[in-house]
Amino acid sequence: MMKYILSFAFLAFLTTSCQKPTKTIAEGDPASHVDPFIGTDFFGHLYPGATVPFGMVQLSPDTYTKGWTYAAGYQWADHSIMGFSHTHYSGVGMVAAGDILMMPTVNQRLQVLPGPREDPDAGYRSRFSHDHEMASPGYYSVMLDDYGVRAELTTTRHCGMHRYTFPITKDAHILIDLGHSIGRLPEGKSHLEVVDDHTIRGYKISQEATVYFVAQFSKPFRAYGTWDAGYVTPESGASVFPWKSAESGARIGAFVNYSTREDEAVLVKVGISYVDLEGARRNLEKEIPGWDFDAVRRAAHEAWNRELRKIDVAQASQKQKTIFYTALYHAILAQRIFQDTDGRYPGMDGKVHRLKKGDFYPSFFCWDTYRSEHPLMTLVEPEHVNDMIRSIELKTRHYGWLPAQHHRNRFGQGMAGDHLVPIIIDAYMKGFRDWDTTFLFEAMYRKATQLPPPPLPPEDGRSGLEDYLRLGYVPVDRRPESVSNTLELSYDDWCIAQMARELGKKEVYTEMMEHAKNYRDLFDTATLFMRPRLADGAWLPACDGRPAGIARNGDHTYYDCFDPLLVGRRPNRYFTESNAWQYVWSVQHDVPGLIALFGGPEPFLKKLDTFFTMSPEITGPKYVGVVGTIGQYVQGNQPSHHVVYLYDFAGEPWKTQEMVRKVLSLYSTGPGGICGNEDMGSLSSWYVLSAMGFYPVTPGSDRYMIGSPLLGKVVLKKNPPYQKEDLVIRAENVSAENKYIRSVTLNGEKIDRSWVTQQEITAGGELVFKMSSVPDSTWGTGGVKK
Repeated sequence: MMKYILSFAFLAFLTTSCQKPTKTIAEGDPASHVDPFIGTDFFGHLYPGATVPFGMVQLSPDTYTKGWTYAAGYQWADHSIMGFSHTHYSGVGMVAAGDILMMPTVNQRLQVLPGPREDPDAGYRSRFSHDHEMASPGYYSVMLDDYGVRAELTTTRHCGMHRYTFPITKDAHILIDLGHSIGRLPEGKSHLEVVDDHTIRGYKISQEATVYFVAQFSKPFRAYGTWDAGYVTPESGASVFPWKSAESGARIGAFVNYSTREDEAVLVKVGISYVDLEGARRNLEKEIPGWDFDAVRRAAHEAWNRELRKIDVAQASQKQKTIFYTALYHAILAQRIFQDTDGRYPGMDGKVHRLKKGDFYPSFFCWDTYRSEHPLMTLVEPEHVNDMIRSIELKTRHYGWLPAQHHRNRFGQGMAGDHLVPIIIDAYMKGFRDWDTTFLFEAMYRKATQLPPPPLPPEDGRSGLEDYLRLGYVPVDRRPESVSNTLELSYDDWCIAQMARELGKKEVYTEMMEHAKNYRDLFDTATLFMRPRLADGAWLPACDGRPAGIARNGDHTYYDCFDPLLVGRRPNRYFTESNAWQYVWSVQHDVPGLIALFGGPEPFLKKLDTFFTMSPEITGPKYVGVVGTIGQYVQGNQPSHHVVYLYDFAGEPWKTQEMVRKVLSLYSTGPGGICGNEDMGSLSSWYVLSAMGFYPVTPGSDRYMIGSPLLGKVVLKKNPPYQKEDLVIRAENVSAENKYIRSVTLNGEKIDRSWVTQQEITAGGELVFKMSSVPDSTWGTGGVKK
C-alpha cells in the first residue's frame, strides 16, 4: 500500500509535475556536458547531488547508509530515498558523513524513522524513479513518488538550499534528522532547538567533527515538535514530542507541519559551520540573504563553468565530452574547504584559528591522490595549490607533527607511506612556494628520520621507521603491509632529496638518496618480485601452492608464506590492497634502477607484457578493489595507475600508447561509467591527464610521460601567472584505430623523447601529435637505451 490515498486533484498534479524537469540553462557550456550520475552504480562511491567547486556543503540524496557500498550514501540500483543530507565524500573507501538530513513528507501519521529499503511504507523514506530525477553541476531534483513532492537542491560554498513543491494537503511535513549518518553514528549528544516559527538551529556530533547548522524556512510553521528515536515514553509509547522546542541526544530530530496549496513551494536554506552556531548563521546570512532559488542555482552552475572552462575540449564526440568533463568535474569536486566565511576553522590542536589568506583544506586522502589528483591541480587549479600546502603547514604547526592520510582535520597516519611528502614537494618543484618552505622541509625530514617526541605517541610516526632505517626495509614479521610501506617510503625519501637539493642541503640530499634505494632490499632476483622479508634477513618462504596460514610475532600477525597473487586481508597482508604482480612496479622514482634489477629492458618488458596478458584472478580471499582489470593491471586501484607508462622507460613507447587506450576504454557514460572506487578524484584525474596525452609517473619531478591522446583538440587555457599562454594540444588523424604516435612537435620543434615538462606545458604554445593505426617502434626512444 502507498502511504496515503491519491486524490483526483493529486493525480492531476502528478501527471503534470512528475515529468523530468526541463533544462532552463543554455546548452553549449562545459557544465552542460557533465553527468553527475556517472559513478553512482556499483562502487564508484560518487554522489549525484549539488555542490560548488571547493564547497563545504555537498547536498545530496541518501538511499541507504550502512556498509562499504554506501560510502557516498547513494546507489543507482535503489528505488527509495531517505532524505537529503548536507555532507558527503567523493568516492572514498570509508563510510562517513551524511550530516543534517532533511526530508519532506505528506501523511496523516508522522513518521520519524526512515524505515527499511525493503518496506518504504514503514518509515519516512519515499520511492522514486530515475525517470523523474535529474542532476547537473550545482543542482539536483527528484520527484518523491510516495508524497507527490518535487525536491530540488542547490548550494553555495557554505550553504544548501532546498525547494520542496508540495501537493494540496493539510499534512505536509519537513523533517530534520540528526540521527541520520552514513556509516556509524558516533557517540555523543547532538542538539537542536526551534528558535521561532521559521528557524531551527543546532549541531550534529559527526565522525571526527561537530557540524553546526542554522536552517531557515520560507513559510512559518503551522506546528512543530521534536523526537528522540532512542527513547520511548512509557505514557505514550512513542518518541515524538509535539510543540517541544529543543532536544538533545544521539538520535534526535525535529519536524515542522504545513498546510499547502497545490504546487506550493516551501524553501529551506541551511548554513553549516565546523566552528560554531554563529559561524553557521553568518555563512547563511552572507551567501543566501534572500529566497531566490533559481538565482542560487544559476550562480552554482556558472561557478562550475568558470572551473571547467580552464580546459576547452574543442574536437571530440559528445560522448567523449561527457566523459571528459564529468571526470574533470569529479576531480575538482574532491577538494573542499573547511573555514567559515570569516576565515575561522577548527585546528588540528582542537582550537579555533583564523586564516590570514586563502582557503583551508581539511582532508588529504594522499595515498590515493598524490599520483594524479594533486598534479592535475597544478595545471587546472593552480590558484588553489598554495592554499593546500599552507593548510598542511598549519596542521603541522598546530599538531606539532606532519600528518599523513587524514580527514576533517583530525591527525591521521593512515595507509602505507608518508604521502603528504610528494604532494608538498611536487608543488614546490613546480614553482608553488607561497608557504614556509623551510618549516615544512624540516618537518618532512624530521619525520623521515625520527619518531615523534613525547607527548606524541610513536604511532604518529612512520610505520616501521626504526627497522626501515636500520635494515633498509620494513620486516613482514614486525609490521603489516611491509613491502608496500618500504617501497612507498623509498619514493617519499627520494622526494625529500629533490627538495634538499633545491635548498642546497647536500648532506640531506645524499642521505635521502641512499634511503631512496631501499626498494632494492626487497627485490628477489630469483622470482623478479618485490618480496616480503623477515627481520633476520631471510625471505618469507614461498607458499608453493598451499594456502597461506597466519603467523604471529607478539601482537602482530602476518601471512606465513609468499604468494605473488595474494592480496589478502588486513592486518595480515604484506601489500596494500594489491599483490606482488601489482606492486613490483612501484618504483616511480627510479624506473631505470628497477629495469637494471630485472637484468635489463628485455626481461623487464617480458614481465610487463605478461602482467597485462595474464589472468586477472588473484589467490583467495577475493578482494573488492580488483576491478577495471587488464591482466593483473587494476585501474580500480591506485598502485597500478602509472604502470601503463613504464614502456616509455624501456624503449617501447608504442606499447604505452596501446595500453593507455585500453585503460581509457574502461571509462564510459552512465552510472557504471567509472571502473572502480573514485577515491577523491584519483580515477577521474587519471582520465583527464591521460586523455590529454600525458601522465605524471613521478610526482616530485617536472616530467609527464607521453601516452596516447584521445581527443582531436584540447586547449589548456591561459591562466596567468601559472598558465602563461594557451596550450593547444592537437591529435591529428586521431581515432579508435589511430592510437599510435608517428611524430610529436612542440611549437614546431620535433621531439623524440617520451615526456614533456611542467614548464613546457605552462609556457603554452602548440603540442601536435600525428597519429597512426600502425605502431612506430622508433618514436619516443630518444635518450632511452634498450
